[in-house]
Amino acid sequence: MGIRYYAYAFDPDMYEEAKANPERFIGSDPLADAWGFEPGATGAIQPSFQQALPKEDFLYLDKAWQELQAITRNGCDNDEYRPAHRMFEGYTDWRGFWFKSWLRTISPEEVVPIAEDLRQVLDNQSVVRVASMSDLAEGLDQGDDYVMQYLREAEVFVRGLASEGRGFVYKIG
Repeated sequence: MGIRYYAYAFDPDMYEEAKANPERFIGSDPLADAWGFEPGATGAIQPSFQQALPKEDFLYLDKAWQELQAITRNGCDNDEYRPAHRMFEGYTDWRGFWFKSWLRTISPEEVVPIAEDLRQVLDNQSVVRVASMSDLAEGLDQGDDYVMQYLREAEVFVRGLASEGRGFVYKIG
């Protein structure tokens, strides 16, 4: 199992509703959306491992969200982060045997600088390597290929949203 990252796109006219009620925009079973099985399926049903929703509407980053948080931090002594960090920021809130998921709404206007920043991060591979080797990523154990795959997918997702003027709601949980 583990805590995973899911993002669902919305059209610009839905922003106020997404901001007021982000839960409404998250699928009933995000893992089913990511792995291609019926929501709520249990037992012998084999997932297709093909995303159930179109790539322009849904982003699944598996468990790479912590590494992507580390990559998009500036690593400076001040509290400023890269614009793309807003897309990955957040933690679950553990409450005994269960946790409360993190939800955030990203407005269509916020998507443009996020997309531009992710492109810069991808163009500067040293940022990725420095972040993954720094104390910001201490305790993170995903490999570079795994993280880079999801960083590229995140960039493609937000670039598409930016070109269409769309926003998204994401869940870490």
